[in-house]
This record gives sequence, structure tokens and C-alpha cells, in this order.
Amino acid sequence: MNIKEEIKQTRFRNHYQEISINLIYTHAWLANKHKEFFNRFGITSQQFNILSILRGQHPNKISGAEIKARMMDKNSDVSRLLDRLIAKNLIEKSQCPNDKRAADVSIHENGLKLLEEIDRHVSELDTLVSSLTEDEAAQLSQLLDKLRG
Repeated sequence: MNIKEEIKQTRFRNHYQEISINLIYTHAWLANKHKEFFNRFGITSQQFNILSILRGQHPNKISGAEIKARMMDKNSDVSRLLDRLIAKNLIEKSQCPNDKRAADVSIHENGLKLLEEIDRHVSELDTLVSSLTEDEAAQLSQLLDKLRG
């Protein structure tokens, strides 16, 4: 269904307005699908993003500031997300030896196991965009990169 039908809008000011609204609408749709997927594993997509960053660093530790710099959602409250992941025993935080105000973060064995479980199902997320061909997906990705400059 096209965006006009989805939001019951008959016209847009121009194609630039239409693409902006379409991107926002599609982002919300995709975010909801990701939320449903990650809920099955008891985490959020932002928590998954942090766990993935930490897995990429494993066995090394990383600062909260570096995690924030690498996150997809730059508006995430990293401190709160880290506290929730600690409470779930998925990550560990320790005081940075070089800076007593900073903390070093690493993924816990439980976090690695959870990511292994998610890895077995993560291809389900690919099906959300599988109505596009491989070439169309590549082209769309290039266009989105271009849009962001």
C-alpha cells in the first residue's frame, strides 16, 4: 500500500514532503517490528545495539561514551540502558583505572549467550524488507546514505 493510502492523505505539497513523511512512517513501522522481535528475547533494540557493540569489543572493555558514539540512536540514554543490562546480568561495568569518573563496560557470558540465541533468529528481520530485490535494497541503501549527506 502506498503512503497516501496508509495515512489517508490525497496529496502532498511536493515529492520532498511525501518522501519525508514516508520515511518517518516507514521508520515507525520498522521500529515496531523490531520491538516485537526483541521483546521475545527480553531486551530492546537499543539494548541489542549495545550488546552488539560490546560483542565486537570482546574481550576488551569500552567506555560508556564510546558506546554512545557508536550507537545507531544517538538520543539513547546510555547510562540507563547500561544499568538495565547490568540488572539483567548481560554486561559488567567497572571503574576505569585511568579516570575515576568513567566506567569500563564489557559483555558478560550471559550477554554472549543471548546474542547467540538472537543470531539464530535474526534473519527474520531481513524478511521485513524482502519485498525488495537485492539490487533494490542496495540502491535504497545508497539513496539513504546520499540523503544523509
